[in-house]
Formats: sequence, structure tokens, C-alpha cells
Amino acid sequence: MNIDSKDLNLLRVFHVVYQERNASRAAERLALSQPALSHKLAKLRHEMGDPLFVRAPRGLTPTPRAHELAPQVQALVGDIEAFYHRSEGSDFLSRNERLHLFTTDYLEQTLLPGLLPRLRAQAPGVILITHNTRGQLPREELEKGSCDLAIAGFYDELPDTLRQQRLFSEDFVVLASRHNPHLNGGPLGLERFLACEHLLTTLTGDLHGRVDRALEARGLRRRIAAGLSSFLAPTRLVRDTAFLLTCLRSVAEEAAQRDPDLQIHPLPIDLPRVEVKQIWHERTDADPLRRWLRQQIQQVSSRSGSLIAGSDGP
Repeated sequence: MNIDSKDLNLLRVFHVVYQERNASRAAERLALSQPALSHKLAKLRHEMGDPLFVRAPRGLTPTPRAHELAPQVQALVGDIEAFYHRSEGSDFLSRNERLHLFTTDYLEQTLLPGLLPRLRAQAPGVILITHNTRGQLPREELEKGSCDLAIAGFYDELPDTLRQQRLFSEDFVVLASRHNPHLNGGPLGLERFLACEHLLTTLTGDLHGRVDRALEARGLRRRIAAGLSSFLAPTRLVRDTAFLLTCLRSVAEEAAQRDPDLQIHPLPIDLPRVEVKQIWHERTDADPLRRWLRQQIQQVSSRSGSLIAGSDGP
């Protein structure tokens, strides 16, 4: 037997007619006209080789063959309805899945405190696993399905197969120790900025960041003391040193709140604001669970007041 030659929609017709035992009510429930229902019943009778339902004074009466088929058809229709309910219905939050998020260490610290309680309360079967994005778009992982979502501020020129949503934008500032001997309590101008040694966050090992490219355009360069693979560690290395750290404002504000020795200065050169985005593959665009996760991230990042840092180091 070749299932391709069968009309599986007829199982639904059989199921409803068997339940209703009345052609008019069955047609209404199936949103069919009486002639259309009669046509489908004729096909069903032909496929099964049996009349299945015969006219009676008060509607339709199932044949013995129909009574024999009814439990099997009921189970099949129930399984199909449950399948579509799970995939399209409101119970997608009951799914047991692992969702993979590629991002940065600072995002883990600032986003997850607001996101994880929502996951545990509304989707307790979901386990969120984060991965370091390492300064690059995880394109292969998105395409293969090992990455459900990527969040950063350095994803540009995306292929057509990827979708994106802007979460927020953020500017750069300079984090310095109050005891930095090059500042002496004065404003941080370009001359003092260049007199200091600098710490740099680099997720790829490249020491030529946004600041360096902007300085190079003016024929200038700064001295790099160290390049670190973390957004969090450099803020702790500035204390009681002559180092400067150019970083996103939210990174600097969190560090300054934690350590009274640190102070924030305006960056003495112009840099474009960072646009932090979440990126996903088109194949997961309509998935209700992943769509819900993206909505939660958008809400958490909005309510946090631009607390998420996701750009490569300046």
C-alpha cells in the first residue's frame, strides 16, 4: 500500500461523522457544505470498501466496519491534533529543550539575572546554555542549529538567511583610577589620554580596536599594555594604576558602582555608538518557543536600561 495515494483528511471526516451520527451537524463542524461532505464520504467509502454510514430515521448509523475502525481513527486523529497543538498551541512553554545563546561574559552577568527567573517560572523545562561568541558571528552554528540566538554589538553585513532585532545602542566612555598620576584630578583630554597605557578587551586577539582605528585616521596611536579576552576583568585591573580602559558606558557604570576608586570620563575622540542586536536563523523565526525567548530578552534589555554590553573591545 502506498500512503501517498491516501487522503488523510478523510480520517478527520470519518471521526466527526462517527461522533455526530448526523450529516448536517458533521458538515457544520467540518465547515463543509452538504454536497462537499457527501463527496468526501463517497471517497471514504471507496477507500475502505464499506458503506461505513447508512441512513437511519434520526441520522446516520455506523456499519460494523465503521465500529471496528472507530477506535483506531480516534487515536490517530487525537495524535495528529496533539502534534499540532504542541507545535502551534500555547503549551510550547512546557517543552523540554536546551536553547543555546552565543554572547559575552558581561551579557551573562547583566541579562541573565532578569531572564533566568522568567525561564524558570514560565518554561521550567527549558535549559539555557551560553557560549562565548569570541568576537565573531557564529554563522555556521546558526545554520547548523547548534546556536539558537546570538547577541552582540559587532554583527554587521548579515546574510539574507539571518534575522535581527535591535535591542539598544550605547556609547563609549573611559574608566580610570582616581589616583591615575596622568590625570591629577583634571579633565581627560586627548593629550592625557595618549600619555597613559591602555587596557583593551579583545575577543579575537586583535589589538587594533575601534579606538585605534579612529586614532590612526588622525595620525595618532596609543600604547596598549594588555589585551584581555573578558569585558569584566579589565575593569578590575584599572584600580590604583595609570591604566585607562575605553569601554561601553554600562560596563563602566557597573564597575564604578562597585569600586569607589574608579571614575568615568568622556572619551576624547568621537566613536559611533554600538548597536546591540540579537540574531537568529530564519528556520527558527516562527518557532513559538524561540520567538518567546527573543521577546523576553527584548523586554529584559529594555527594562534594564541598556545594561547589556555586547560589542568587541574598543
